Amino acid sequence: MGKRSKRVATDGGGEALSQSPFGSLDLESFPEAKGPAESNKSPQSVRKESNRNRGRIDVSRQKTGRGGKTVTIATGFKGIAIEEKAALAKSIQKSCGTGGAVKKGNIEIQGDKRDEVKAALEKAGFGVVFTGG
Repeated sequence: MGKRSKRVATDGGGEALSQSPFGSLDLESFPEAKGPAESNKSPQSVRKESNRNRGRIDVSRQKTGRGGKTVTIATGFKGIAIEEKAALAKSIQKSCGTGGAVKKGNIEIQGDKRDEVKAALEKAGFGVVFTGG
């Protein structure tokens, strides 16, 4: 014979808590929480100025190995997190009106959109150089 588990009533008819688990906390000693508007500010450098030159980015166009489709690739990102690359790729996709992805640390945008990609990357503070064909 198996053991039967006791069912716990969830209708609110059970016993009330005799002691509050948070009653002894001093909530006034905690710092105030930052709102979403304060946490979404763009990061600045240590010297409290916006970054003007964030490095050289090579922008090229590839067609081989892609079934005849043209892809614009931005490479050469150094010291940039994957999350920032994904956000940058999303903004480039929006400005170009096409799809794209972050693959192997590079941003790939569908179509020959080198000029639009250059404009978006320069706006973000990168130095852009066209490479390849």
